[in-house]
Amino acid sequence: MKNIAIVYWSGTGNTEAMANALRSAVTEAGAEAALIPAEAFAADQVAAFDALAFGCPAMGAENLEEDVFEPMFASVESALAGKKVFLFGSYGWGDGQWMRDWEDRCRADGADLAAESVICTDAPQEDTLASLRSAGAALAES
Repeated sequence: MKNIAIVYWSGTGNTEAMANALRSAVTEAGAEAALIPAEAFAADQVAAFDALAFGCPAMGAENLEEDVFEPMFASVESALAGKKVFLFGSYGWGDGQWMRDWEDRCRADGADLAAESVICTDAPQEDTLASLRSAGAALAES
């Protein structure tokens, strides 16, 4: 059985709702899913998982959250080479540039993006939840 880490940071609860929906989708697809707040995840945990999902909303000028999430993610980047990775998050402004930059960063680290990243404006609606269900199935099969 595949073991998937879903590591997230949420300021308003929108990205947390996405993380919970993803966890449900992964487990419904037959894999194990660990829901882990960003502050509780470290590079030495990466090897314990078959795939990883990272969730973070856009902050400021479309950046990852800088105090908790960014330092954690920077610390795990070197361990992502060859790993199946999925990215998700919410935003309230801009056009999703933070996600495109984050995807490029993951590719440069050698991560294998397991599914198309999922973003939504504010709280996740049914179309976002459907995309998370598809991504959860892809992660469970990876």
